[in-house]
Amino acid sequence: MSSFVSLIRAGWNHLRGKAYAGRNLVVYPDDVFLVSYPRSGNTWTRFLIGNLIHPEEPVTFENVEAIIPDIYDNTHKQLMSLPRPRLIKSHECFDPRYKRVTYIARDPRDVAVSMYHWGIKRRRFEEGYPMEKHVERFIAGEYEFTAGSWGENVTCWLASRLNDPNFILLRYEDILRQPHDELARIAEFLGVEASSERLDRAVERSSPERMRSLEKAQAANWPSTARTRQDRPFVRAAKYGNWKTDLPQSCVERIEAAWWPIMETLGYELPATHRPASGLSTVSKDVWAALTTRGGNR
Repeated sequence: MSSFVSLIRAGWNHLRGKAYAGRNLVVYPDDVFLVSYPRSGNTWTRFLIGNLIHPEEPVTFENVEAIIPDIYDNTHKQLMSLPRPRLIKSHECFDPRYKRVTYIARDPRDVAVSMYHWGIKRRRFEEGYPMEKHVERFIAGEYEFTAGSWGENVTCWLASRLNDPNFILLRYEDILRQPHDELARIAEFLGVEASSERLDRAVERSSPERMRSLEKAQAANWPSTARTRQDRPFVRAAKYGNWKTDLPQSCVERIEAAWWPIMETLGYELPATHRPASGLSTVSKDVWAALTTRGGNR
């Protein structure tokens, strides 16, 4: 009976626009999406873009959902009430309704480490959970069902949109190394004025140090962290290459064996000795052919 009541309640909330949007989001033709696999720098990029396009109102965890909302933390009604054109965050696999997309890729070895700590913060598993078991589940895509696995998410977007002028590809590592240059690329894509002063201000207001300070004061009020462990940070190291010290070698080799073709295409460090002799593993040859022949829109 309780499941039946829950189903009726969910249907009623959907009709009233009070259900979280998620995959069923109502998409408008002028929407612009910020897409990535989870734990790939999406929230940091939301701060960067938000601080660029709203220099008069610095982005915080308390107002970011009104500036660049997350489809998983906002209802249909909330999203439909926003002024257009909307900038929207998503982790979904390829959706043909998303006409203009900024996509962020991150080294899956670092994503695995970040998701491990995110899993502890969200109480998906306890401290000391075996990293080997986590990586096995990570590769299988068990954590984020609508996002798929890292390889599925990245591949479907690149294979479908890589040379599309309405698609721009970013790497988390490049944003860390040269935030001004990468933010300038985003600004050009969005048609936003990007003077040196405006870029400087946006980068400064989006620094990891400022975000950590804001998180300490506002985490309990932000939907993404409100129900998570408050003793574990959402904004962690904000670095790349942590996998070299945080992942057991067996886990590194499993990730590389699963996705080395995509990683190589994205320019990630990949020792030749770790490539599987059998060739492509979890990536279909048809999709891989599309990736290697279409180039990139950098």
